[in-house]
Amino acid sequence: MLISTIVMAVMAAVILLIAYQRGDGTHLRGLKDGGLMLVQLIPLLIFAFVIAGTLPLVIPRELIAEWIGAESGTKGILIGSVVGGLLPGGPAVSLPILAGFLHIGASIGTLVAMMTGWSLLAFTRLPLEIGIMGWRFTLIRLACTCLLAPIAGLLAQRIFSHVPLS
Repeated sequence: MLISTIVMAVMAAVILLIAYQRGDGTHLRGLKDGGLMLVQLIPLLIFAFVIAGTLPLVIPRELIAEWIGAESGTKGILIGSVVGGLLPGGPAVSLPILAGFLHIGASIGTLVAMMTGWSLLAFTRLPLEIGIMGWRFTLIRLACTCLLAPIAGLLAQRIFSHVPLS
């Protein structure tokens, strides 16, 4: 996490310096626009982190083991694929929720299926996709991607189930 933060800080500083050197106030507009995005994103982040922090406390470990833990097998991976597809928002919202599942004992296969389902299935974005791309394209995309989340989860479970996640 520290390395990612340092890399992001260096990138931001370089871009801000480039904008400043233009001499037309671009750096100030960039800071203002970034600040507005931050204000809009803060409520989503707060709720995502509340979910991630509370999830391990409210869901019994036995239930997790049965439904999405290592013992859940293919059932857990299929559940993870669907749950991932239903997760709302971008990575700033979904990744803390996925981290919550990590901390309550979801298996590597389930987590990979969740993340793959989130990025490929994206059920919450379907209305927008249908509106912009049309029904035919959306159905073709779903037909081509619907099996990828479970396959990725099964591969991860098979190959990496012995790797500790935390």
